[in-house]
Amino acid sequence: MRPTVIAGNWKMNKSVQESVDLIRALLAKRPSPLNPHLQLIVCPPFTSLSVAADLLRGTGIHLGAQNMSEQDDGAFTGEISWKMVKSIGCTHVILGHSERRQFFGESDALVNRKARKALATGLTPIVCVGETLDERERGVTADVVSRQMRGVLEGISASTVVQIIFAYEPIWAIGTGRNATPDQAQGVHAQIREILSVMYGKENSASVVIQYGGSVKPENAGEILAQPDVDGALVGGASLSADSFWGIVLSRKA
Repeated sequence: MRPTVIAGNWKMNKSVQESVDLIRALLAKRPSPLNPHLQLIVCPPFTSLSVAADLLRGTGIHLGAQNMSEQDDGAFTGEISWKMVKSIGCTHVILGHSERRQFFGESDALVNRKARKALATGLTPIVCVGETLDERERGVTADVVSRQMRGVLEGISASTVVQIIFAYEPIWAIGTGRNATPDQAQGVHAQIREILSVMYGKENSASVVIQYGGSVKPENAGEILAQPDVDGALVGGASLSADSFWGIVLSRKA
């Protein structure tokens, strides 16, 4: 049985003190007991990772970084290495988010190098794929997602692919208030699982966690998370409120 994985991507929000306040609110409002098959991750900005690690230690909530370099170290001004995020206490890292692709020109090949580095160093990558509104309207979603999946999986073995969390994020639904219907989300998630099945076999494909990301809110999360191939959510804006984050978590039916 695949776990349900809910990750909060805070993006470029929250000062150090605001991060402390939000984590304390998350912990204060945490319902008990939680489903044992549930995994929770919060991904604050880099400046808040250290204080977040201190506050989350022993809580069962994992810490993730929003990005990392494919390099180990060196003269790469402004970059953050796997050593840095892992030494703070991160267990997960978001890679290939659509905003990284759109605004910073990240390619499938670069995301592949980052994912391979994460896997080799014991970090769990959350690898994002998804199409633009133009691509959806032109009916090429399947082609785009297939190209991205095959690009980011180049050279990754069957024994390690099961360690990757994939996040399908329709770019047209991120921060727009629009979101894919449950059927649309399930359709692409099923396609991703089929690609994995062809590349790595049905058993491995069935073990891989695939999240949905795209204007996830407590109001729409339940229907989306109920789809058979949707194993969780990569939550953006709604993760900046303890109430809305827990609302999404609790919308998942056992």
